[in-house]
Amino acid sequence: MRKYGFLTLFLLFCLCLLATEKKDFEKAVREAVSRQMQNYPKSTLKDLYKNFFQDKFGPGHIISDTTAAGNYLHRELASYTECTGEIAEPTGWEGNFLRVNLSVIKNGRISYNTFFDAFVRSVNGVRPVTVADWQKEWQRIESIIRSMELSLPDYDADCKEIEDRLDRGEYVGHHSKVFEESYSPHYRIISRQIFEKELQPLL
Repeated sequence: MRKYGFLTLFLLFCLCLLATEKKDFEKAVREAVSRQMQNYPKSTLKDLYKNFFQDKFGPGHIISDTTAAGNYLHRELASYTECTGEIAEPTGWEGNFLRVNLSVIKNGRISYNTFFDAFVRSVNGVRPVTVADWQKEWQRIESIIRSMELSLPDYDADCKEIEDRLDRGEYVGHHSKVFEESYSPHYRIISRQIFEKELQPLL
């Protein structure tokens, strides 16, 4: 009898733990979405997706070839003059990475070499996850976004496009055209740990 009582208490504890984790997850997702929409009110579902997938996968998808990544960064730095936006913004609901504005290089606050080295090493901060597992997590995130009733443009079409891409085993997403035109983003994804330890003291 005592054995069954212990088992019942254990199961109740597990259920309470799961409920707490679900609540914490939903709260963190809502906060991340609200932060994005406050800073970038013209964001679409594509832009929200990009924010969350960057938090999960970091910068690995764009620095498989460091020479090409370096050349691309040089070209981007030369392509614009006006620097706008926050210096660093957390990604996703966990905040594993930060979007660090290239203005820190343009304004001479951090050297190109220091920045690029931190960018490349940020790949080491990625915890391996399969696209299938990420797809399940994204579906939970998307259901929370949908419940927030944000009236995002082309929501259903964007949702289907993202799901189709994930079904093909592809996880990389891009900013929407309206986001690019409205905010002209120029940043790189850097590990929060590296940023706080190495770059932030220079700012």
